[in-house]
Amino acid sequence: MSDWFLPERDRPWTAGNLVVPRVHGAEYFARLVEVVVATREGDRIFFTDWRGDADELLAEGGPTIGDLLTDAASRGVEVRALLWRSHSDKIRFNAQENRHLGAVINEAGGEALFDERVRRGGSHHQKLFVVRRQGRSHEDVAFVGGIDLCHERRDDTEHLGDPQPAPLDDRYGPHPPWHDAALEIRGPAVSHVLDVFSERWDDPTPLDHRNPYRALIQKAARMPRHPEPLPERWDPPPDCGPHLVQVVRTYPAKRPPFPFAPDGERTIAQAYEHAFARARRLIYVEDQYFWSSVVTSTLADALRREPALQVIAVVPRFPEQDNATSGTPTRLGQQRAKDLLHEVGGARFAMYDLQNAVGTPVYVHAKVCIVDDEWMTCGSDNLNLRSWTHDSEVTCAVVDTEGRLPREFRATLWAEHLGIPPDDPRLLDVDHATSLWAGRAAEPGARIRPHVLTPVRRAVRLWADPAYRFLFDPDGRPKGLRATDKF
Repeated sequence: MSDWFLPERDRPWTAGNLVVPRVHGAEYFARLVEVVVATREGDRIFFTDWRGDADELLAEGGPTIGDLLTDAASRGVEVRALLWRSHSDKIRFNAQENRHLGAVINEAGGEALFDERVRRGGSHHQKLFVVRRQGRSHEDVAFVGGIDLCHERRDDTEHLGDPQPAPLDDRYGPHPPWHDAALEIRGPAVSHVLDVFSERWDDPTPLDHRNPYRALIQKAARMPRHPEPLPERWDPPPDCGPHLVQVVRTYPAKRPPFPFAPDGERTIAQAYEHAFARARRLIYVEDQYFWSSVVTSTLADALRREPALQVIAVVPRFPEQDNATSGTPTRLGQQRAKDLLHEVGGARFAMYDLQNAVGTPVYVHAKVCIVDDEWMTCGSDNLNLRSWTHDSEVTCAVVDTEGRLPREFRATLWAEHLGIPPDDPRLLDVDHATSLWAGRAAEPGARIRPHVLTPVRRAVRLWADPAYRFLFDPDGRPKGLRATDKF
């Protein structure tokens, strides 16, 4: 089973875990409330986020994320957070929202840090949440996935959208439907997820880099310039299930370097390459972006090698901001990836997008990959060069010793997207997967639609291509690797 993983020398993996997929923000948020409400004095909460909204309702009627965390802190729970400092809301980023959530946590007695120790133009994109119980390690839990603690994420299988929306392309409507996923993890792997948090927290590089503006932002959020040391680590949780978990990450090569990854880390990219090299029958991907010829060349190699291999990708119908300056470069990158895979795989490659019952497109934010129903990932990374080399990311690769979880996870996703019962035997017939999807897409009222891209004119490519390569999908590898297809 461990042959699906990278060698231990590259990234450790653990057995004895119990992994439960949490599909959609509504399910994930409801479970998060249950876990945090059950914490007691002396317990610990650690989380990272790309964007956090203190007023995001985690269920109809509450609590909000701010209330959930401040109530925990008031009970004597230790709350620590690493929030990406982000860019200004004026360019559709999250600085103000993250600053407010950080201030709420710090005022309640927790400790939230704004972390901008990234490569120039990059972000901390990791989304993890760890709860450790004092003296009750069998109850410890970690969440890793694509779901931020913010507006727009609380949707469910009906895909009517979050009542608290965030800016998105107008064609998604006033309450954009949103598809997402995360993993709930129990067992020894919880400690490996916590390692990701601890390494970043303990990085001695100054948070403000002596930048006066950043120092003012920190002061406004009542954030200390020098974080308090983390408490002594507790022993890992005991074994509790049949799942093997390997936590893989991306960190860019940067200056000053990460002390725990001086040349960066690209084990997410390496894990995908390793799994794709073993693929024989089916690679299924749900991805927010799905672009970059360097990344999709790994899929193209698999299609060339295995004549029976099929690849199905589910992506958003439109970019999040489909305007001339933003949408055009991203569509160009995706078109090149799609063309390459069609050229190599023909009908063995298919790309779809989703819509709800009334035909409103669903924004696919999930980051899921399942290979041959044996290996699966869910995390914060997208299939692009930025996620594989440039921003910080965290993802969990999972194998089930009982051979069930990846297949059941895929069947759950397909049953929803294809509109068929979860016990329909066609869901298990991976050898005819592309035929099943094509047939369902052709039926009236289908929830899936072949993904169609508006071509980017040759003249427009003169500026869109460099914008794509340097702004939207930059390369964060060390200089010696950038001219290669190596990670």
